[in-house]
Amino acid sequence: MNDQALKLLLTRASVGPKYLIEPGPDDAALATMTEAALHAPDHAALVPFRFKVVRGEARRSMAALFAAAARRAGKDEAGVAMDEERALRPPVTVAVVARLDLGHPQVPAHEQWACIGGALTNFLNAAQALGFGGKMLSGAKARDPGLIAAFCEPGETLLGWIAMGTPVPSDKPPKPRATKPAAPFALQFWPG
Repeated sequence: MNDQALKLLLTRASVGPKYLIEPGPDDAALATMTEAALHAPDHAALVPFRFKVVRGEARRSMAALFAAAARRAGKDEAGVAMDEERALRPPVTVAVVARLDLGHPQVPAHEQWACIGGALTNFLNAAQALGFGGKMLSGAKARDPGLIAAFCEPGETLLGWIAMGTPVPSDKPPKPRATKPAAPFALQFWPG
């Protein structure tokens, strides 16, 4: 058994944007994370997802899109400024886009969604293994028509964004995730 790999899986935790600093993942690290994502179970090899990387000056364009979305949502100027800052803070942001084939004769939508979830998990696990922190962010912005139009082709779904960077050094260990008992909701034996 590979104890190091298991420890990575059992200790992975999200790192929010305010705890991320430069450097963000470079092209090689992003390629490795994507390769890990491509190892998710994928019936018929449909690859029903794609990642769009936002970094450097492109973050300013995304910040303007976030601000416009905040205004459409009726936020005041403080809320607009907060959403702009959320786009600018992480060194790298990765949009997660679903591209399902709803007419596929062998692979129903729920299997394609399962693949996307596995791909996202593998991507985040690979990021942690490479020394980066990240957090998947979604919410109302992922349903905003302007942001959908900016990141998606027709028929695609914007799941949200992964904020990425190097975790801020701290003398305090990260707060451990609450341990949940495996039974009865997560682990059941059939027939039960």
